[in-house]
Amino acid sequence: MVSGEDLIVWLILLFSWAEYLWELYLTLRQLKIYHTNKTIPDELKEMINEESIKKARLYGIDKSKFKIAKELYNIILISVILYKRWIYVAWHKSEMIAEAFNITSDQEIIITCIFMTFVTLFNFIMNMPIKIYATFVLEENHGFNKQTALFFVKDQLKSLLLGLVITLPIISIALYIIMLGGNMFVVWLWLFTTVTTLLLLALYPTVIAPLFDKFVPLPDNALRKGIEDLASKLNFPLSQIYIVKGSKRSAHSNAYFSGLLGAKRIVLFDTLLESHDKTKNVTTGCTDDEILGILAHELGHWSCSHIYKSIALTEVNLLLLFTAFGILFKYSLLYTAIGFPPQQEPIIIGLLVILQLILAPYNSLLSYFATALSRKFEFEADNFAINLKYATELRSALIKLGKDNLDYPIYDKLYSAWYHSHPTLLHRIENINTKIANEKKD
Repeated sequence: MVSGEDLIVWLILLFSWAEYLWELYLTLRQLKIYHTNKTIPDELKEMINEESIKKARLYGIDKSKFKIAKELYNIILISVILYKRWIYVAWHKSEMIAEAFNITSDQEIIITCIFMTFVTLFNFIMNMPIKIYATFVLEENHGFNKQTALFFVKDQLKSLLLGLVITLPIISIALYIIMLGGNMFVVWLWLFTTVTTLLLLALYPTVIAPLFDKFVPLPDNALRKGIEDLASKLNFPLSQIYIVKGSKRSAHSNAYFSGLLGAKRIVLFDTLLESHDKTKNVTTGCTDDEILGILAHELGHWSCSHIYKSIALTEVNLLLLFTAFGILFKYSLLYTAIGFPPQQEPIIIGLLVILQLILAPYNSLLSYFATALSRKFEFEADNFAINLKYATELRSALIKLGKDNLDYPIYDKLYSAWYHSHPTLLHRIENINTKIANEKKD
């Protein structure tokens, strides 16, 4: 007869494998499209040639194959961790390390910090082969990787150390709140995470991001004047315009604005700016007017309060998650199921098991709806740019960025609905063309 502990583990594994097989099915559907569709859509024929489509198709094939291998690796690793009860093994090792420093077992917060360091290092090591292959094989083969081995190592080590510096104090305070918060600990924990999240979002552009990339002010030129005029027209509280040297890491391009309250900064990747490679006779990036079209879209997110709506939804979700944790974390089977002896119920283990494993079906469903909402926001931001008379510039910019980033324009509907936080290029072009046609009718 199956015990309650084994039943919990098998149910977790059953959902994990079911989700893996579902996503494998979706990826295979998209892979079939890469192999069978080789023609240029009519909407893109003026700006994309056969060679560009071929490169995008081959990049898509390689990304799909890599995705299949990576997800298989991850699901096998999760299965081994649960089956072998490695979570308890890691906790027990943490207790042994603590004991060596005369830290008693009742000092749970300190042992938790050791445990989380242990887990972070384990994940860092186990994920490193995937990151190396993605960077130096997949991205390298398709002309996107610009990192040297030394740059990559420094980047990864900085990410590791920064992650520990930020997360360990946050986890420690969270545990202290749970221990002393009484029946209201869910509310106090939620308030703490809300304040911490907002603080990190505020600090990211000025404190965290510069640790990884170099930001320089955009020089006084026509583009800067165009951006300032656009911001002034919309009463956007612009403080500075920066160029980030993203080309040291990747050939992919992007633009965004940052800042929650008060003055905001606009950041352009240097790869977004138009440049001509004389050796290859290839022009990449966007013109000034096209960049203004992209920024009109980004400022549409600001005007429509998409950032604040997303934060509000995130906070509601956090409150629901913490409420579920408050109900379930004293359920002893959750701990004995992963190898802990009776009566030993570390809070961090309850958090990890409940939020990541027990609530995995809820998280997957929420992710699907969040992705759909994100696509809605993207259409709203596009329409905002169109209303500002940047329809033509935005359309040509989207096509150029799709070409530069080797974004294959044809996607399976199910695959796109599950994965894409942005509408596909063809859907965005279709929306823009429809809006232009309607304006001409009016």
